Amino acid sequence: MHNSSMIKRCWASDDDPLMLAYHDKEWGVPLHGDRDLFAKLVLDGFQAGLSWRVILHKRARFLEAFDGFDPERMARYDRKKIAQLLKDPGIVRNRQKVNAAIGNGRAFLAFQENGASFDDFLWGFVAGTPKQYRRRTLRDLPARSRESDAMSAALIARGFRFVGPTICYAFMQAVGMVNDHLVNCFRRAEVQRLSRGAR
Repeated sequence: MHNSSMIKRCWASDDDPLMLAYHDKEWGVPLHGDRDLFAKLVLDGFQAGLSWRVILHKRARFLEAFDGFDPERMARYDRKKIAQLLKDPGIVRNRQKVNAAIGNGRAFLAFQENGASFDDFLWGFVAGTPKQYRRRTLRDLPARSRESDAMSAALIARGFRFVGPTICYAFMQAVGMVNDHLVNCFRRAEVQRLSRGAR
């Protein structure tokens, strides 16, 4: 367990155990699986205009409220369910984002109807292999990239919403498509090793 104050991290501080655990165990670890990637993409959509800290602290409730981000169930949400969600203080109560999440469930199902793999589609923007960067400071982290621009355009063309280039880049960082841990962060080398055996 890396809990020493001597440990170098690129972000996250000891005053927020959830953020600390997220940095040390999840962020940048290659994630695969159509459903898991869909859930992460929807959650990142709710982050638009907010900090990840806000979303992380609401993540458990989001999973309950949205039936584990099960696209089949989400696609069937009606006005009554939407009204219920918009009254839930445990999630981000933004009508546009809630409607987009439901629409994204339908877009995901439409995507899968022709037998395509959502995993292969998304990972295809980095040719299936995590990109390894050597960022030295947080200021070096970009808000978007050529790949996130392309991913955003392709998702929007398939009916997804709240998937702009900045959201897509945050998603790519989170699911390990890019390793943006800083060079002096203890997790950079660990994530790089995980990336080699990602698939």
